[in-house]
Amino acid sequence: MAATGAQLEREAGLPVSRRTDHTDPESLENFLRPIVEQFGCDLEAADVSPAGKRRLLRVLVDRDGGFSLDDVAEVTRAISKALDADDVMGDGAYTLEVSSPGVDRPLTLPRHWRRNVTRLVEVTLAAGGKVTGRIKVASDEAVELDVKGRPRTIAYADVVKAKIQIEFNRAAGNDEPAADGTVEEN
Repeated sequence: MAATGAQLEREAGLPVSRRTDHTDPESLENFLRPIVEQFGCDLEAADVSPAGKRRLLRVLVDRDGGFSLDDVAEVTRAISKALDADDVMGDGAYTLEVSSPGVDRPLTLPRHWRRNVTRLVEVTLAAGGKVTGRIKVASDEAVELDVKGRPRTIAYADVVKAKIQIEFNRAAGNDEPAADGTVEEN
């Protein structure tokens, strides 16, 4: 009888994997990326986690201009059809969940900054301190913020953490903060 992967790991003195599926995250992302790209989307994340007797495949996609529910449904159908035709998920039942990242997603790539132009952001700097400002321009190397009416350019390499600030009193499409300056932080 052939040894299982877990038996071989135990015999070699290696920690036994808790994974119940054989889905390699990198292979899964490489499989999904061209599918979502045909809809003009970027694959932000793909994660498989246990959910009772099933597994949950969460796929986060985003694109410039955002998504409608119809767009999400279209991408979901394409991913589902491709997964049904391939064994990338291995044996066993799974649930597919496709969505776009929420506003609480950290800004880690230039495209995240670009997609949030006009939004208020709090930036933690590598040199220490925090800066809060409105994103005016985002390039491949840096972002220009409006900080209390003054422009400030910050290189992405100097950012430790950046998070969009939720503004409840800002009118849609308005680049100006609420009259009373109220900003709600996540």
